[in-house]
Amino acid sequence: MRSRPHDEAMAELYRSDPALALEVINSILADGDQAELMTVLRQLAQAVGGVQTVAAQAHLNPTQLYRTLSPKGNPALNSLTAILKVMGLRLAVAPLADSAPAHAV
Repeated sequence: MRSRPHDEAMAELYRSDPALALEVINSILADGDQAELMTVLRQLAQAVGGVQTVAAQAHLNPTQLYRTLSPKGNPALNSLTAILKVMGLRLAVAPLADSAPAHAV
């Protein structure tokens, strides 16, 4: 039996279980590992039709999107929000469970 590449297998898993994808992303965001986040976003892009499809729908250059979703990628906020929107996701801010609210300066 031939094995599939890891990214392809993860994309299929996220496609069949979107709640798992959200759980993984939120866990990564809590840990702050940007390279891991870019890897999961690339896998999610595959799950929703591929990087080319996401690039077209987000109005981004496909070559640049491949670079952005690499482990060393560092997307601008507008690119990240466009990518997430295509995936049916959005950024949100939530208070830390163990900290007091920030005060206005």
